[in-house]
Amino acid sequence: MTSPHTSVLPAVPFTLTRAGVIMTPEPGNDFEAEGVLNPASGRGPGGELYLLPRLVATGNVSRVGLAKVIINGDGVPTGVEREGVVLAPDEGWERGMNNAGTEDPRTTWVPALGKHLMTYVAYGPLGPRLAFAHSEDLRTWERLGPCFFEYQADLSMDLNLFPNKDAVFFPEPVNDPDGVPSYAMLHRPMWDLGWIRPGEGEHLPAGVTDNRPGIWISYVAVADVERDLRNLVHMGKHRLVALSEFPFEELKIGGGPPPVRVDEGWLLIHHGVAGKMAASAFDQQQNVNYTAAAMILSADDPSQVIARSDKPLLAPETEDEISGIVPNVVFPTAIEKIGDQLFVFYGMADSKIGVAKLDRV
Repeated sequence: MTSPHTSVLPAVPFTLTRAGVIMTPEPGNDFEAEGVLNPASGRGPGGELYLLPRLVATGNVSRVGLAKVIINGDGVPTGVEREGVVLAPDEGWERGMNNAGTEDPRTTWVPALGKHLMTYVAYGPLGPRLAFAHSEDLRTWERLGPCFFEYQADLSMDLNLFPNKDAVFFPEPVNDPDGVPSYAMLHRPMWDLGWIRPGEGEHLPAGVTDNRPGIWISYVAVADVERDLRNLVHMGKHRLVALSEFPFEELKIGGGPPPVRVDEGWLLIHHGVAGKMAASAFDQQQNVNYTAAAMILSADDPSQVIARSDKPLLAPETEDEISGIVPNVVFPTAIEKIGDQLFVFYGMADSKIGVAKLDRV
C-alpha cells in the first residue's frame, strides 16, 4: 500500500489568524499543576460552547475537564469558566505503575446518533491506546472501551500492536471503500515497538515503505452501530490517507479537530512536526516544531486527499507558543462555529490554550 496521492495538489484555500489565549493553568488547582492543553469542544444541550481540555496534574497525570467558553460582543472567544472534571483515569487499563491518563480528547457531535463521540488516549500499562466514550450533554460520559482494529490480511499486520493517537470521528456517515455507509475515524498509528521491547524496532504494514507516522482512516458500518452502539469500537477497512511530504512536517503528521464539510469536500486541520526527535517519541521533546496545516479529503472517498497545505497555516511565533515544557508548539485539536465564523482551538508550548480564526482565502 502506498500513499494514495502525490504532493502535486491544489493548495487549501483557508488561513488561520490568532485571536488570543483563552485558558491558562489556574494557580492552586492541583489538577492543572503541569498545564492545560489540547482541548476537545462541543455544544451543550442549551447551545452553550464548551471546551474539554486536557488537565495535567503533578506527575503527568491527565484528566479531561469541562470549561464554558466566554464569548465577547464581537463573537470572539476570550476566556473560560471551569466546570470540573468529566473523565479521569479511573479504570485499571488507563493506569500503569508509574503513569496514568485520559489524554488529548477529540469530540465530534454526530446528529444521526444524537451523541458526542469522544476519542481519547488511555495511557495505561502498555503505553498510549485509543479509547472511546459517548455523551449527550458533555458532562456525563460513558466509556465504550478501547478501540479494536479488525485484522486486515493485505496489511500483514495487527494494528492493535501499536501505540495510536490523534483519533477523531467524522460528524456524519461516509461511504467506506466498498460503498457501505459507515462511521469513519482518522487515527495515527506509530510503528516503533522499541519503547516496549528494546531492540524490537519498527514493523511496517505490507506495502508501506515510509516509517514516519501518518494519518489513516478506519470504518464501521452504520447498520452495525445502529444495532449496538458498542460496535463503534470495532474499526475495519483501514486505509492510509496521508504521510509527511513537506519540510514543516518532515517527522510526522497527525489529525486535529473533527473534519468540517466545505464546498470542496472535508476540511481537515492537522499538525505537522519537524526537527529532531529524542530517543523515544513518548519523551518530552525539546528539539521539535509543531505547526498547524490543512488538507481537504474527498467527499466521495475521504481516504483520498484532493488539496493540501505546502506550508503551515499557523506556526509558533508568540512567546506562549515558543517557550514551554515542550517548546515550539501549535497543536490544533478543536474547531467550532460561532455565528458565521469558524474558530480553531489549539494547545501551546507554555501549556495553555489558544484560539485562531479560520477564514477562506
